[in-house]
Amino acid sequence: MPESDDIALLKRYAEENSEAAFAELVARHVNLVYSAALRSVGNAHAAEEITQAVFIILARKAKSLIKPSLRRGGAAAILSGWLYQTARLTAANYLRGEIRRQNREQEAYMQTILNEPESETWRQIAPLLEDAMGRLGEKDRNAIVLRFFENKNLNEVGLALGASEDAAKMRVNRALEKLRKIFSKRGVNSTTAVIAGAVSANSVQTAPLALAKTISVVATAKGAAAGGSTLALVKGALKIMAWTKAKAAVVTAAVVILAAGTTTPIIIHHYRANDSLFASTRELTDSDNARFVRLTGTTPAEVAQTFFEACSQEDWAGAAKYWPPGLLKQDPTFLTTMTNMYGGLQIVSLGKPFKGRVSIAKMIELQPESRNQFSSPKGSFEYPGVYVPYEIRLKDGTVKKWNLAIRCDNAESHWYWDGGL
Repeated sequence: MPESDDIALLKRYAEENSEAAFAELVARHVNLVYSAALRSVGNAHAAEEITQAVFIILARKAKSLIKPSLRRGGAAAILSGWLYQTARLTAANYLRGEIRRQNREQEAYMQTILNEPESETWRQIAPLLEDAMGRLGEKDRNAIVLRFFENKNLNEVGLALGASEDAAKMRVNRALEKLRKIFSKRGVNSTTAVIAGAVSANSVQTAPLALAKTISVVATAKGAAAGGSTLALVKGALKIMAWTKAKAAVVTAAVVILAAGTTTPIIIHHYRANDSLFASTRELTDSDNARFVRLTGTTPAEVAQTFFEACSQEDWAGAAKYWPPGLLKQDPTFLTTMTNMYGGLQIVSLGKPFKGRVSIAKMIELQPESRNQFSSPKGSFEYPGVYVPYEIRLKDGTVKKWNLAIRCDNAESHWYWDGGL
């Protein structure tokens, strides 16, 4: 079916409150959403709840989705691509909540989710697919969803993207090549043709028969009859979507958002303080953050924010939670130094956490006393922790810009400050 039919149905729902139009949209796309959720969480019941939450979000945002977007070149949203991305974000929010509440251990990822035997390629790429798709740009991701998740022909893909069939083919091929490279870096060596076939054949499974009907009733009421856990998913997913939208809007300017549960403004920016120290860097992905949440209960960004806010309020008991064990015994003057220098600081901005390989030559240049730690002044080493770029204003008005080093590679999987002040 043409993508324009989806928008027409969504418009009927948004403008006429047509439950029949919304029910048709659910019937068309419920399998796509359910499958993405199921791959992400590996639990059929949770996938149903996530699917319901996604369509509640669709009902709430219907009017904004039918409006042309300047970011999309004056076109309305590609609904299937939007639903897929919303499913990814909602599933990520679900996983984070489950881990934090520690109600149960994570079930084995991607176990028995297909009725038919998987191909070897699909078994390899299925656990990686959502993260890989998240690394694609919106147009590339939409092209993959339209072509291989919904199995549209190239002419239909082009119509949906507002491009010619040849342009759609080029877009799909480029997106496939990007996926191939991402999978290759994770040890899955295959061709774009094999990847395309595996995704096309296996990426969408049939959702439970009663799910579409239940969703239509609950979602058209904007979630009024939904359970508390589902509404919590909706709320969390909407926050993530708002943050993702803001992040996408950043080109060279900073975007200010309010972090959940705090009044501290966090500026998401793309500079990285003293970048020359590093031989290479890699910003953390959603998958990286999910892994840290599973391991420690929180993300590096949240650790940095909590640490600096404790310093700001001179809450040294709070800040000390992140100091290495025995630090005060080793350096009795440390607390006085922290109070005098960092007490009452103001957070100007926090950047995106990243992993980095440190240049040994630059390290020695900045800290000559570290020369004896290295057998050679050449090369680089991978820092086992995470860097969080920051900019703070000290009590004397001095502005300091650097990277907070934190790590959790210890027996208790606890975050500790490891330098950068």
